[in-house]
Amino acid sequence: MPELPEVEVTRQGIQPHLQGQTVREVIVRNPRLRWPVDPQIQQLAGQKIRSVQRRAKYLLLETEAGVLILHLGMSGSLRVLSPAPEPGKHDHLDLVLSNDAVLRLNDPRRFGAAIWWQLPLEAQPLLQHLGPEPLTLAFNTEHLAKALRGKTSAIKTALMDNKVVVGVGNIYANEALFAAGIHPKRAAGNISAARLEKLVEEVKRVLAEAIRQGGTTLKDFTQADGKPGYFVQRLNVYGRGGQACVQCGAELKEIKLGQRATVYCGHCQT
Repeated sequence: MPELPEVEVTRQGIQPHLQGQTVREVIVRNPRLRWPVDPQIQQLAGQKIRSVQRRAKYLLLETEAGVLILHLGMSGSLRVLSPAPEPGKHDHLDLVLSNDAVLRLNDPRRFGAAIWWQLPLEAQPLLQHLGPEPLTLAFNTEHLAKALRGKTSAIKTALMDNKVVVGVGNIYANEALFAAGIHPKRAAGNISAARLEKLVEEVKRVLAEAIRQGGTTLKDFTQADGKPGYFVQRLNVYGRGGQACVQCGAELKEIKLGQRATVYCGHCQT
């Protein structure tokens, strides 16, 4: 499943091609995504795209009439195509723009979503209870300490809770905890302010670095064969269970925590 950096790189890739363009036509080939595509999405036709934003893993195409909320699910991708080739089996949604370019949603597993929303975003159930964005000032030591106070759950599990902070998925939770020297099973409410400050710093660093890497390694978002997926990254622990720790040389341990693969160094993380 694409995590926040992949979604942010997608946003950065498509924004220059969409913002300021008018949607000429909406083509829904298969409405059976995670939630059925509302026929009211046709109201997007004739609307100018004012901005392309992101909230957590949701992309928001804002117009005067409403907002198209897109989610890539587990296997989805977006491309801006000009000219657009014939659609394939998994090309479920096209936005045809006034300059003849096409924004195309491809989603083999159909766990993605395309939601036409005309009420204030604050009223959208998917967005209502989300925590702060990790790369903003709202995600800070004070916020994290307050959100974790009294929690006995593992810090890695708490860090992946979107009510605490959005977008810190499994890969980046592993990496940030290693960089901060915090054991993933440590009780979330039993971490000092100084260590939480370091964790906040590392969450921001690993996500920002991943976004930077994605911006330089992904294929062009105007190419039909460009798939975002996970871009090549320099990972210190994720996927390296049983290998040597890059810091101390000890063997990295791998366990399941909250049904997710968790890799850590028993020597460097306490």
